[in-house]
Amino acid sequence: MTRKRFVASTSACALVCAVLIATQGERRGLTSAAVGGQGQPAAAGGGQRGGGAGGNDAPVLGQGTLIGGAWGADPVPVDSRGWGWMTKGYVSSSYKRPFWNKAKELLFSGKQVTSYTIVNFDPTLYCEVRKHYGFVWFEMQHSTMSWDEVARMIATCPGADGAAPMIRMPDQLESSIQKATDLGAIGLVFPTIRDGHQALEAARYSRFPPFGRRSSGAGQAGRVWSSVPGGYQNTFNDNMLVVVMLETLDGIFDADEIANTFGIDVVIQGNNDLSRFSGWAQNDPRYQALLTVSRNATMKAGKFWGNAGQQYLTGNPLSPDVRFVQNGPAMDGWTPPAARGRGSAEEPTVGGPGGRGAPGGR
Repeated sequence: MTRKRFVASTSACALVCAVLIATQGERRGLTSAAVGGQGQPAAAGGGQRGGGAGGNDAPVLGQGTLIGGAWGADPVPVDSRGWGWMTKGYVSSSYKRPFWNKAKELLFSGKQVTSYTIVNFDPTLYCEVRKHYGFVWFEMQHSTMSWDEVARMIATCPGADGAAPMIRMPDQLESSIQKATDLGAIGLVFPTIRDGHQALEAARYSRFPPFGRRSSGAGQAGRVWSSVPGGYQNTFNDNMLVVVMLETLDGIFDADEIANTFGIDVVIQGNNDLSRFSGWAQNDPRYQALLTVSRNATMKAGKFWGNAGQQYLTGNPLSPDVRFVQNGPAMDGWTPPAARGRGSAEEPTVGGPGGRGAPGGR
């Protein structure tokens, strides 16, 4: 184990202990109103999970915090260089904007970026929604779409005049990354990233050498982007957007290492899964503290931060820092056809673990 990994593991252990035991007002006889603002008792008939004593003698878990300092419950100030200063450093000094990746251009312009999720084969829908969003999220983890179907949709209306086609990957295998980029994706979203090693593997195969290790395959991407200034292969690395999702406590524990990984551009949460894995509702202060840890780590690393849940665009203390979300309102006020093509891939509304009325799960 390297020194860096040992330090990260030690910090993770401290974080676990702080989450589970360091609470505000943990004492006997507290009423259920003290439970993180949720208005729920800790457990029916006997305190916390696994508790043995019954009734009023059981301790009730109050609002928790993580650890002090920069990793505490409060957001650290935004760096004077702004969000994404390191991501901006990955772009070639000779590259002349605008990017032909619309989502990346919006991010670099200080805008919140929203998308439309497609889960079924529908070229007509894809060609319409790409007029109104920063990117189109092709859902390959939670759908039955094939690579061929996604390729056919992207090829139906190619060019840099619309939303960037981005794919949520079914896995982090090199072969899957190659397929996604060969068919014309200029953004990849990697789910369930747990540590820096996974983040590095995602980043290194998403771009051409010398920046990364993507091979020069003979896919349709060159035809889809044949008219972009400077040529597709010469400018692909500058336009690529690599997004990682933190969906487990492991990912939050290693948020600093993940966010600092070379080649990662954006860090977001898979909010439904993170709520399920942590056991805390998305409106629980302890869940909010998890978001703050991720937010602070991402800001310090100079990357862009966001959430899969569009509910975080407004109304949350961290909403001003949310740069990138799955779904959300169209940029021009366009209203999409009800439920068409989206299915259960959306993040549910904030609520209990997994969300109140969650349509499925992440």
